Amino acid sequence: MDEFRYWRMTSQEVLTSSGTSLEGLSQKEARLRLARSGPNQIDKPDKKTPLKIFISQFQNPLIYILIAATIVAFALGDKTESLIILAILLVNAILGFVQEYRSEKALEELRKYVSMTARVMRDAQVSELPVAELVPGDIVLISIGDIVPADCRIIETHGLEANESTLTGESNPVSKTAEPLPVSEPAPHEMFNCIFMGTVITAGAGKAVVVTTGRDTFFGQSAKVLKEAVQSTDFEKSIRNFGSMLVRVILVMTLFVFIVNTILGHGILESFLFALAIAVGITPELLPVIITIGLSQGAMNLVRKHVAVKRLEAIEDLGNIDVLCADKTGTLTENEVSLIRYLDCEGKEDEEILQFSLLCNSAVVQHGKVKGGTIDSAIWTYALKKYDTKKLKTFHKVDEIAFDYERKRMSVVVDSEGDGRILITKGAPENVIPICTKSRRDCKEMKIVGGTSSLLKMAEGFGEQGYRVIAVAYRKPPMKVDYSLHDETDLIFAGFLILLDPPKKDAQPALEHFKRMGVALYVLTGDGPHVTAQICSQVGVKNLSGRILEGKDIEKLDEATLRKTVEANNIFARLTPSNKLAIINALRANGHIVGFIGDGVNDATSLKAADVGISVSNAADIAKDAADVVLLRKSLGVVANGISEGRKTFANIIKYIHNTISANFGNMFTLSLASLFLPFIPLLPSQILLNNLISDVPMLTVSTDSVDHEDMKKPKRWDISEITRFMIFFGLISSVFDLVTMAFIFITMGSDQAYFRTIWFIESALTEIFVVFAIRTFKPFWRSVPSTLLLVASALASAFTIGVIFSPLAGYFQFQPVSVGALAVVLGIVLTYVGVVEIAKHFFFKRYLKSDNHNHDGSHSDNHSANHGNTSRQRRKEPQREK
Repeated sequence: MDEFRYWRMTSQEVLTSSGTSLEGLSQKEARLRLARSGPNQIDKPDKKTPLKIFISQFQNPLIYILIAATIVAFALGDKTESLIILAILLVNAILGFVQEYRSEKALEELRKYVSMTARVMRDAQVSELPVAELVPGDIVLISIGDIVPADCRIIETHGLEANESTLTGESNPVSKTAEPLPVSEPAPHEMFNCIFMGTVITAGAGKAVVVTTGRDTFFGQSAKVLKEAVQSTDFEKSIRNFGSMLVRVILVMTLFVFIVNTILGHGILESFLFALAIAVGITPELLPVIITIGLSQGAMNLVRKHVAVKRLEAIEDLGNIDVLCADKTGTLTENEVSLIRYLDCEGKEDEEILQFSLLCNSAVVQHGKVKGGTIDSAIWTYALKKYDTKKLKTFHKVDEIAFDYERKRMSVVVDSEGDGRILITKGAPENVIPICTKSRRDCKEMKIVGGTSSLLKMAEGFGEQGYRVIAVAYRKPPMKVDYSLHDETDLIFAGFLILLDPPKKDAQPALEHFKRMGVALYVLTGDGPHVTAQICSQVGVKNLSGRILEGKDIEKLDEATLRKTVEANNIFARLTPSNKLAIINALRANGHIVGFIGDGVNDATSLKAADVGISVSNAADIAKDAADVVLLRKSLGVVANGISEGRKTFANIIKYIHNTISANFGNMFTLSLASLFLPFIPLLPSQILLNNLISDVPMLTVSTDSVDHEDMKKPKRWDISEITRFMIFFGLISSVFDLVTMAFIFITMGSDQAYFRTIWFIESALTEIFVVFAIRTFKPFWRSVPSTLLLVASALASAFTIGVIFSPLAGYFQFQPVSVGALAVVLGIVLTYVGVVEIAKHFFFKRYLKSDNHNHDGSHSDNHSANHGNTSRQRRKEPQREK
């Protein structure tokens, strides 16, 4: 790529050639360049146009066959019937289009919440911009956890390393430099002064100039574009299994009806159309639309509750969670850390400790605002109020040894006007104190006698009081240009930074919410056990075993022992990323559905391994990329609301399936049976399709329906055998009442075809509309209030069912007006039917769903209570899931 002549240039030459400077581009220049280079993206988002959405409403094999058959019927002279069928299909498509188009617009809004951003210098200020707005010449600031937003030439680096496996296949991190490379045609893995779109910063920090964007990047031109194979979720597999079951039922009934009606002399074409209408009649053709509406409605409800999903199916996964693993910071605590004191080893305040912590600090301060890591930002926020920061001007930064999650510390080397060169180290006490050989007391440096245990105990004492503790140390390093981890030795302990992160006020209510839903909280933190125990105690996280296991304890356990251990222990401290991953995999191996909340680069593997990876909007890019769900506000209460919404969405989808599949099966079974004995086809194809259309209208509002508290208590999953039982059980009840209606017609009116079809049409449509109020709830229907939209839609559909009989449309559908008395009898049959279903549902739920492993809504859920005594749940996915 010609742009990568930059690898041979110095940093200043790169800036000059790019027409930029360390202050970045102006907003005006950036807009001009964006117009020339286009958005910084590989592919345009997969956006459905209105035309595609409309056409997709017809993409169903049954619809194709029905359209072809009606065209044949039209050609043979049955024009009215053919046009009516096509009109009904068109109305059905319009209804589906309107709902799906609204859902697509909702999804467009949803995508805004999970877009990646980059820190960019514009007009001499650091701005956070969408990655798509980057242009060549932009100066980007990068640090550990960032996904590189474009191909860039590095101009400044502090221990910068990148994982370039997505581009080169090399799994080991690559060290980066800002120096020019005297190479003529290097391969990407040889460009040590460049970073590439899609790769991940694993250590350090730096600045870089964007040289190539979008499709012109190495990533964009590579055939190996990062598109990892996504395994089908349990939700998607269940939909396929349900469809397969339905196809088998449809094929058997359709073939049977066609053959029998042809033999009985009803005519091949008429029998064929009738058989196809039976097939369409039993098919819940709005299921894809209902699912899309339900999930997208759920997704937008979640956004209002500060939860954004990256894929709609994650809503169902979110509702399935029975174990939630989370760090304490930002979930149990406010994540508003404040510096309280800075104390030496004798407990006295020493301002030099604060000064050292300001020098060894990665936060950025501009115009009085602080941006950066939680601890570093807290230190600067305190200093801006209570410290004369002008004193720092006597120091000049020479080098930096960046923070990483294994050693849990960072170091800087500075030149001081008075004290010469100093190496300052700041980090977790257990990682800083052991590398100290001296401590400072009363401004004197004294050798530590008897080991460092007393200093560690002092740190633990602060932790037991609920404080976060950071250790600060220093030394006089040798004079050289580059410093490394090997220089972090023989340090002089300076003192402690004492910080407070108060417990969240909403943590305790959220924990109660989890308890009601059968969700157990596991605390996985890198903090020490004492401060962890204190915070857990304050917010009410019950310690199952009475002890807190540490990472070093986990590393000693084999897989079988770890699986037992995670059932008895729920609070873990001083964990490394590999420790967290091991715990999550052990929980999943035991059959739990695991959610994991993480926001750092060290959490990426655990986010991928969990059934539901949950990150936050201000998390590291790699964490957001690995997550399924992004919290717009980090809070356990937000997660609890998300789980509730997931369960509500799933429950309402199941309502549609239960209602539609049982009613359709019952009606079509009766039609198939009646065609054996009647001298005419019981319902015309156009009447069957109109029936189907009317009864589906209320179901379009089912996503708004209220859900009983009992439906929210346990995680839920699809169970095709349970749905099949439900279909047959309630479908046969429907058929019995159809036969009662048939007997009433013959007794009162004999065998008049038009009257027979009219009465049966009214009865079958009203039974399907009314029965939803009985089977939508496990409780007596009068004790469960449906949504207003469902009530209104049902009332309108019922009115249309009766009104069409007396309207000008009646002639087109070959309906005949019926008496008020006949309507009253039909209404009596319908209400009796609803009453019988109300009684029968209690028998059904008791008979077929009496196991604790099932929910009363017909979905499957292995009961895994909060104490996790039972580990018999069948695993849904492999522990190391790819996304």
